[in-house]
Amino acid sequence: MRTAVISLTENGLKISERIAEGLGSCDRFAFEKHCGSNAVPFNSLSGLVGELFGKYDGLIFVCACGAVVRVIAPYISSKQTDPAVIAVDEQGKFAVSLLSGHIGGANALTRKIADIIGAVPVITTATDTGGKFSPDSFAAANKLHICEIDMAKAIAAEIVNGGKVGFYSEYEHTALPEELNTSVKSIGVCVSADEKLSPFERTLHLVPRNVSLGIGCKRNISPEALSEFVKRVLNENNIPLCRLCCVCTIDLKKDEAAILKFAEDDHLPLKFYTAEQLMNVRGDFSPSEFVLGRVGADNVCERSAAAEGGRIIIPKRAENGMTLAAAENAVILDFERTIL
Repeated sequence: MRTAVISLTENGLKISERIAEGLGSCDRFAFEKHCGSNAVPFNSLSGLVGELFGKYDGLIFVCACGAVVRVIAPYISSKQTDPAVIAVDEQGKFAVSLLSGHIGGANALTRKIADIIGAVPVITTATDTGGKFSPDSFAAANKLHICEIDMAKAIAAEIVNGGKVGFYSEYEHTALPEELNTSVKSIGVCVSADEKLSPFERTLHLVPRNVSLGIGCKRNISPEALSEFVKRVLNENNIPLCRLCCVCTIDLKKDEAAILKFAEDDHLPLKFYTAEQLMNVRGDFSPSEFVLGRVGADNVCERSAAAEGGRIIIPKRAENGMTLAAAENAVILDFERTIL
């Protein structure tokens, strides 16, 4: 998670430093009158939140819950896209999960922060307080796209009220929690690449985000052209955008605007590989002596797509200075897995 820790006071600054040290990797922001080393100063909390809300996966505030609620209110959009938001009091006694507890990972992050500073984690989501299966948390931890958010709520409500729900998966998984039962047919969870497969009367479809997209392109290609090309090829191969887990390419393209914009627009992480790393990827790829001479690797799109060990499902496609390929990565569902 890309995380920011925000403090307002001198004591809050000290707590934010402890949190940052424990997390190991995060950015710190502090009110300018109480700003120390390794923290970025700010003079307007609302202005800062406006800048950070869409850029970070997690926002940790060291201040009162009420102040956090007021300042984030204008930016809250959807539980599927909002960042995790946690509030820690000025004395470091409590860490409170406020927003995106499941999908955004706020509940898991809250527990970790509490462990770091010796605070009490405050988590109020019904499935967590009851120690029950949460479809939101399960999907987020296992990189599954929730197709019907209202159905996820219905599944959670059924479980909270003591009911059982069905479970169907095309993928290997660990032992089912007691709330899930493969014999239930009225309502259930279906994990499949097929969004239309409905083994239950009321089905929550969870689609694995397990397709790595490899891209290569000439310098200064149009972002619009690249986006249209990618989406058209994916559509031709019946792969929805929601199945993409990352965009991969050679490190020489770290500043390629079209690739950066495509990844940003669709909230996809970018992975860059050196020519040496790409040439070490095992597999049967379409070599190009021209590309080898230019960048040091004989194929960028297929090799980068398969760099995580996936199986090529869309071989190299080339068009107007652009190339792409896609690889499907293995899926093993783990009901004990958490986001962090």
